[in-house]
Amino acid sequence: MSLALNIIKKSKGGTQKKKRVGRGNASGHGTYSTRGMKGQRARSGVSGLKRMGMKKQLLQIPKNRGFKSLQPKNQVISIKTINERYKDNEIVSPETLKEKDLIKSIDLPVKILGKESLTVKGLKFEKVKMSASVKGTIK
Repeated sequence: MSLALNIIKKSKGGTQKKKRVGRGNASGHGTYSTRGMKGQRARSGVSGLKRMGMKKQLLQIPKNRGFKSLQPKNQVISIKTINERYKDNEIVSPETLKEKDLIKSIDLPVKILGKESLTVKGLKFEKVKMSASVKGTIK
């Protein structure tokens, strides 16, 4: 007889059935559902940690406040900086912006903002978002 996973059985007494609490008196754990009669522990809404005397530790831990969006924020660049840093017929992409130290990361989205006009001629924009006013000045 060979050993295989489908043949192996758990040892006798190795597993116990989960205690089903609060399912009527016939279950053996009805009425008070193993909580005793009265007191804080018997009431609902008291966390197990608070019952174990850990309230002080719970209050010492700082809470994470606020909200963190799943959508990454745009890295903003103005037309003014593009006019200063780029020459004619260059490509404006996250890679070139990173080389010129205008953005921190290539992975995060890049958006160009500004109300100035674009003075550099023949720029090509790749993988870059633009505001409506910037699109108007480019065209």
